[in-house]
Amino acid sequence: MRVLLAEDEETIAVTLSHALGDAGHEVLRAPDTRVALELLAGRNPDVVVTDIRMPGAGGMEVLRRSVELDPRRPVVLMTGYGTVEQAVEAMRIGAAHYVQKPFRNEAVVALVERFGRERSLERENEALKAELRAVAPDRMGELVGRSTTMHAVFQRIATVAPTDATVLIEGESGTGKERVARALHERSTRAKGPFVAISCAALPESLLEAELFGHEKGAFTDAHKERKGRFELAHGGTLFLDDIDDMPLSVQVKLLRVLQERTFERLGSEETRSLDIRVVAATKKPLRELVREGRFREDLYYRIHVVPAALPPLRERAGDVPLLLQHMVERYGKGKAYRVSTATMNLLERYPWPGNVRELENAVQRAIALAGETLELSKEYLLPLDPRWRGATEPPETVRPLREVLHEAEVAHLKRALELTGGHRTQTAELLGISRKVLWEKLRDFGLEPGDKAEAADRAGA
Repeated sequence: MRVLLAEDEETIAVTLSHALGDAGHEVLRAPDTRVALELLAGRNPDVVVTDIRMPGAGGMEVLRRSVELDPRRPVVLMTGYGTVEQAVEAMRIGAAHYVQKPFRNEAVVALVERFGRERSLERENEALKAELRAVAPDRMGELVGRSTTMHAVFQRIATVAPTDATVLIEGESGTGKERVARALHERSTRAKGPFVAISCAALPESLLEAELFGHEKGAFTDAHKERKGRFELAHGGTLFLDDIDDMPLSVQVKLLRVLQERTFERLGSEETRSLDIRVVAATKKPLRELVREGRFREDLYYRIHVVPAALPPLRERAGDVPLLLQHMVERYGKGKAYRVSTATMNLLERYPWPGNVRELENAVQRAIALAGETLELSKEYLLPLDPRWRGATEPPETVRPLREVLHEAEVAHLKRALELTGGHRTQTAELLGISRKVLWEKLRDFGLEPGDKAEAADRAGA
């Protein structure tokens, strides 16, 4: 460990320097403030031990400069003329310890080694955190999340992106499947090529085929000029087929051939064109089930289900809501420091978000638009007004003791039994499956005494 020892008194400087060197430390000696400041800037010591009174501005200036350069570096001040005020000021600036002369060299060496170990641990922790961030970052492109489920997605993207393997992204609507596709593209060898996306659910069958394959002039009505399709536009890059579960069977057949042969023809053309694309598809429904139902071709399923990537719904991403909300506030807040109260954040984390990240994004945009001049986003705009979800976000005001609830239920049940028997105790006891004595005790405890007529009927019946 490298130790800067700033001391103008030769005897102390030599003996303490030898003690630190014997303990295995590299000692940088400075006889005055100027040299100490130069060594601070040029040699970056791990620990600083400095006298307060020495030629130049003194040890307090060394302390200040050390804190400026590295606030975490330990600084031990030595003085033979210390005061309480001086010690307080040193600690306020950032000194790690204050030593009164005369002192034992072993004590200072022990201090230096203790601070050195602490500094080494801090550096190890920082290195580990950096390594964890590299392996499991909080953000990947436009994807944000620190939950275990999202880190698994990040890891899958990092592993698969450099390859040309076809990826099938599975997830509910609003989970961010296109953002996963873009992250795959941006981390691939095709990143400089085009990223072309098309929703298979947005177009009718006839237009979808033309959008994918393109067409020649006159291929069909209104085809007034030739047009490149998405396959052709994605050449050298990535084609993202969103909602492939909605692709008509007739188009699935033609897509299968393209994926197998990497060739295609425009509508109205006999010219076969070659393709160099990577295909990423997304589905909101389990394709395996659609295959069993005959709504999706099994051969196409195996062709695109090369590498599956499951994107979790927001309700399964524990701890991600606050991070996502902060990210969206930064995106849509136009630099304003919008905030959300702790109580509101707790409600947001409790809400199941059936619309997933897209619903949260819309809620944040709505809350910002309606915030006016206030910087606190209101829960009325962040949470849905639909009463079906109110119970998921608003817990009951009070939780009554179980004894109280059971008491009320027992009283109500006894009253009902008495009504059915007209207040006849024997019949009531038989109806409830208890003895007359137990019934009498409960009636007494609950203040449920039957009237005179019922009592007379009870005695007559007995």
